[in-house]
Amino acid sequence: MRHIKLVISYDGTDYVGWQVQPNGRSIQQCLESAWASVSGEQLRITASGRTDSGVHALGQVCSFATKSQLPTQQIVRAINAETPFDISVLTAEEAPDGFHAIRDAKQKTYRYHVQYGRIMDPLRLRTCWYVPGEIDLESMQKAAVLITGEHDFASFESAGAERSTTIRNVIDLQVTPESVHNFPGLEIAITANGFLYNMVRNIVGTLIRVGKNREEIEWVAWVRDQKNRRHAGQTAPAHGLFLDHVVY
Repeated sequence: MRHIKLVISYDGTDYVGWQVQPNGRSIQQCLESAWASVSGEQLRITASGRTDSGVHALGQVCSFATKSQLPTQQIVRAINAETPFDISVLTAEEAPDGFHAIRDAKQKTYRYHVQYGRIMDPLRLRTCWYVPGEIDLESMQKAAVLITGEHDFASFESAGAERSTTIRNVIDLQVTPESVHNFPGLEIAITANGFLYNMVRNIVGTLIRVGKNREEIEWVAWVRDQKNRRHAGQTAPAHGLFLDHVVY
């Protein structure tokens, strides 16, 4: 039995998310169907994270065990020939016995894109959150420091996915300016040893409140310490979020 590691990219707009669900087409479903067409095997492909409906990926990592002897170079071409154009396998490689995309992950990086200003960029409706008006980038950067490090992130966890602990280590959190198509914007990049359900999107929504001068910088530390989701900002829309890469 071989263990295969895939790195894939996808536009999540037209999918119900990564995981197979009865109410629509998922990324996992498309990949498993493609592999069945290529190899004749019906098997489960595991991803490092179950991205929600509308969330995108630049470097999602997947794993599966197979009896197929198809060379890894051919695996990339064969699966891409069977998947929709908004899903691409970037690389395929032999993985150590027992490799598991979730259990073996050490850290992940997500990127969230925001466009702001008086006019919305019509070319980025599927890939960023439009926030009308100006944003105080410096205040957001100072507030981001208050979330960096090991904390209990219960205030930033949405209901629906119970965990044994809500303590996580945010290794890096950067808010940087980003101009695309001459429209002002920003990127929030966050690296952690693990993420709670909707943690990134809830952190983004909280930081945006500071950026819009609706809350003081220190409010973010207060929210963090309350360990209660109802005190944080809104959950930022899914379509601005990208899973960037995973470290093993």
